[in-house]
Order: sequence, then C-alpha cells, then structure tokens
Amino acid sequence: MYSIDALNILQEWFAKLPGIGPKSAARLAYRIIEMDPAEVKQFAQDMYAARLAVRYCSVCGNLTDKEICPICADEKRDHQTICVVKDARDVMAIERGREYRGVYHVLGGVISPLDGIGPDDLRIKELLDRVRKEPKEIILATNPDVKGEATAVYIHQLLAPLGVKVTRIAHGVPVGGELEYADDVTLMKSLEGRRPF
Repeated sequence: MYSIDALNILQEWFAKLPGIGPKSAARLAYRIIEMDPAEVKQFAQDMYAARLAVRYCSVCGNLTDKEICPICADEKRDHQTICVVKDARDVMAIERGREYRGVYHVLGGVISPLDGIGPDDLRIKELLDRVRKEPKEIILATNPDVKGEATAVYIHQLLAPLGVKVTRIAHGVPVGGELEYADDVTLMKSLEGRRPF
C-alpha cells in the first residue's frame, strides 16, 4: 500500500485532537503540506510559544498568559459572585453573552468515576478556600448531563454547611426551539426551572 511516513505522522498528530477523525486529520495534514514552508514554520513556532505562554490563573484556574487572568484582576467585576464551570471553554461561552459580571472558578473537569476522575482531581478544595473568604453567591454552571449534575450535587453538599447561597443555572428548551422536539428530560428541567412571568 502506498504511504508516506512523514504525512502519516502528521495525520496521527491531528487525529489526537478532540473532534478530529481520520478524514479531517488527513485534510489538515494535506493542507499543511500545501502551505508555504515559512508559513508552516511560523505556525509551529506560534503553537509552541502559545503552549509555553498560556497557564492557569492562580485565583480561578482560567487560562491566561499572566499570573492572574483579566477577569479576576478586573475590580469592576462582582467578586462576591462566583460561577463554577467545568473548563475555560465554558468561561468563554458565558463571557460571549456579555451579561454576567461576576467572577469564575474553573474546576478543570467533572467527577467521572468511570474515567478515574474523582473530587480530588478537580479544583474543589480551591473553591472551598475561596468560599470561606466572603462570596455571597456560588452559581453552579456545570453541564446538565450525568457527570455535570453529579459534580454540581457534590459541590452543593460541600457548600451547604458554609451558609453561602448556592444556585444552579437553569436548563430547558432553547430559544427558538419547539416543545414537540424537546426530549423528556429537557421538558422536565424546563418545568422545574420555571419562574414568574
């Protein structure tokens, strides 16, 4: 079978990325080969530089290129409201809405015993340390799946004795969605999370 080792290695690297299957990995590898060598060199240097420069915020665990991320450093934000999320992508998703003015706490994952991830593997201890300092509200914004719910319940049980207000983001029918196409769990969550009109 005809094969080029260098191209195969490139495809294998791309295939290790989440969401990239064999066909996408092949397309990306061929695209790299078609690029100007100087462009490829710059791409590789930028990728390496980004990996060295980006780290975790010492306060919230979000990605940053400084010791403290811009959100934690912003004195105009409400530092007494902490939104707990799974990872930095969730921070970016909430920030796109431009409505939330509190700060974040990035767990670095969710509890998943089948994957060997327990509470000690997440930044839960750091969250408890932050809660003891004076926040008014903790918003649990983990995904509404089994792992996200289990993580939210676990954190809520830890926070309940501390007397801090703990809320959970609402789940339900998306804007523009139709009820007839919503699954049973989504409809149930929509009804549970209803509020006055």
